[in-house]
Amino acid sequence: MEAKAIAKFVRYTPRKVNQVCTLIRGKKVEKAFETLSFLPKSAATLVGKVLKSATANAGRLKDPSSLKVKEAWVGNGPIMKRMRPGPMGRGMPIKKRTAHLTIVVTDRGIVPDKRKKKTAVKPVSANTITIKPEVKKDNVLGAKKDK
Repeated sequence: MEAKAIAKFVRYTPRKVNQVCTLIRGKKVEKAFETLSFLPKSAATLVGKVLKSATANAGRLKDPSSLKVKEAWVGNGPIMKRMRPGPMGRGMPIKKRTAHLTIVVTDRGIVPDKRKKKTAVKPVSANTITIKPEVKKDNVLGAKKDK
């Protein structure tokens, strides 16, 4: 089952939001929240809110550990154009960019953690002798060594 959350007309630069989205794309939701909590970017709070909304939109799934971030992308929103005073009475343009953020989470493709069980190391008895085979090492360039 897939769930989607969209944030439109957000006053963040799409390029900066996309930097955060690349860090959570394809990760489990729990790992994505952990990554976002330690990220020193202002767009991380926005992506965290949208990811939380997408997780809540998953509905019946109460356990977020069974969800994975399938897609996370950012689109350009409308650009607000403003003017700023420039030298010699001119006006300099300012572009205030906006973004549309979409995050899709899914429960498909999640493989449960299969951790390898540690096996006890078998002690080597005194009677056992291990023989290592000799390996011939040639010169790197294949040249013959002079004797």
